[in-house]
Formats: sequence, C-alpha cells, structure tokens
Amino acid sequence: MKRFNLQDVFLINQVTRSESIPEMEGRNYFEIIFIEKGKGKHFINEFIVHYEKGDIFLVAPEDKHHFIIEEETIFCYFQFTELLFSSKMNLPDRSYWMQRIEHIINHPNLMPGDVMHSSYDRNLIWHIHEVIIAEYNAAKEFHKHNISNMVSTILSIIARNIAREFTPSVKKSEDKHATIDQILSHIRKHTYDTNLMKISAIANKFHMTNSALSAYFKKHTGDSLHHYILMYKLHMVKYRLKNTDFTVSEIAYQMGFTDESHLTRIFKKYNQVTPKKYKLQDLTEQETKDLNKKR
Repeated sequence: MKRFNLQDVFLINQVTRSESIPEMEGRNYFEIIFIEKGKGKHFINEFIVHYEKGDIFLVAPEDKHHFIIEEETIFCYFQFTELLFSSKMNLPDRSYWMQRIEHIINHPNLMPGDVMHSSYDRNLIWHIHEVIIAEYNAAKEFHKHNISNMVSTILSIIARNIAREFTPSVKKSEDKHATIDQILSHIRKHTYDTNLMKISAIANKFHMTNSALSAYFKKHTGDSLHHYILMYKLHMVKYRLKNTDFTVSEIAYQMGFTDESHLTRIFKKYNQVTPKKYKLQDLTEQETKDLNKKR
C-alpha cells in the first residue's frame, strides 16, 4: 500500500488486494474509487453491484460499503474532505462546489454503481486521475491548488453523467403535465434559486395553475409543495452544517433564507435545536468516535 498525505484534506491510497476489503466505519471524507485492475462485487448501503477494470465509484461519508474480490484488484482511492477547497475558493465558488456534490449525493434516482455513462467522460476522468497522481507525487509549487481544481472538475463531470442518465424525459404521447418525478427533479436542481422555487414559477414551468400544481403534488406525495421544499432545504442545511466550515449566516444566504435569525427560527422549529447547537453536537459526536478509535 502506498499512502501520501496532503495536509489532512486529500489522500491517495493505491491498494492491490486479492482478499475482500472489510467495511470502514466512522469515515468523515468522500472517496472517488478507481478500479485499475480486477473484478468483484461492491456492497454499498443496501445495493450490490459488480465492478471491473475501468469502473469509477463515488462514496459519501454516510455510505456503508465494502468489496468482495473475485480477481486480484488494484484500487486507487482519492479520499478528501470539503476543506480541500476552502483555502482557495471564495464564498460563491465554494457554494457552487457544494451544489455539485449535493446534487450527486442526494439525487434519489442515483444507483450506487459505476458513475460513468459516457465513454468520453470516462476517458477524460481517467486522464485527470493520472495527472492528479503525478501532481501529488511531485508536490511542486501550487500542487494543492491544482489538485483541488482537478478534483472539482471530476465531480462536475460525474454530476453531468448523473443528470444525463437519470433526468426524466417526457414522452410526446403522455399527458402534457409533468410527472411527479419531473417536478421533484426540478425542485432538487433549483433549490438554491429562491425565484425558481416560488409555487407560481414551478406552476408556470409545468404549464399548471398554482392551485392545480398544489393539488397534484399533494395527491402524489401526501405532502404540500411548500412543506416539501422547506424540508428539502433544511436537509441541505444539515448537510452543510455537518460537512463544511460555512457559518450559519453563510448557509442562510446560500439557501435563500432572509438572514441567520430566520434560518435559526425555522431550523429550531423542526429540529428542536438551533443550527449552531446542531453543528456542535455533531462535532462532539465525531470527536468521541475519534477518541474511542485511539483507545
């Protein structure tokens, strides 16, 4: 095993294994996993997928996964946290990066298999993978800056493959109104745009009246459109509190709340704690896990 460190925010692990890899617990980082050789099965959450040479997997901190190896396999892991991007990016750029990673992780139609569906994009990512390893090993001036840019590029390419593969399409023979999947997809895609999240804007997008859209959404989800959007936004808020160093004020701005006090009031109403206390509780739990590991 070769292990290289980059200020605790980016790590490359190149591993050759002929025996199964057990599940890792307590991870607080993302993994992009490249299969350089071999084949077997990847168990991720409740799914089982086959892997082979050339496959690429993206694993989030919350995912539970392990590999069953059928033929000797060479893995290359890119392991990183959001802090890889924090030193070089201003707020708008980091917010854009978070939107990309959140779209990938929270897309409900995403199957946890090989994330590439375009041969062009697959070849492009493998090329970037080689450049990152070279830059990482050389450790020349600005190498961290270059690596963070290239990892961000890989995530953007993965995001567009997911969007291309799983965005619902409308058949001409179907009713002119959108399916509920299309409405949900629209909400997830535009969560950060307050204007596009207005009921009137969504109704106009899908050629419905406000009342017709609200009734249609309620019928097919059992939830009101306004409540669903709010709950989805709060889900994103929790994600950012746990996985980034954004302040509550910054998150409030990013997610379209009036200000920090507005977000705090809404967050506490549904979670019984303030955003700051929620983040502190999560940090305390993580520190406890880390301490137990050292014992």
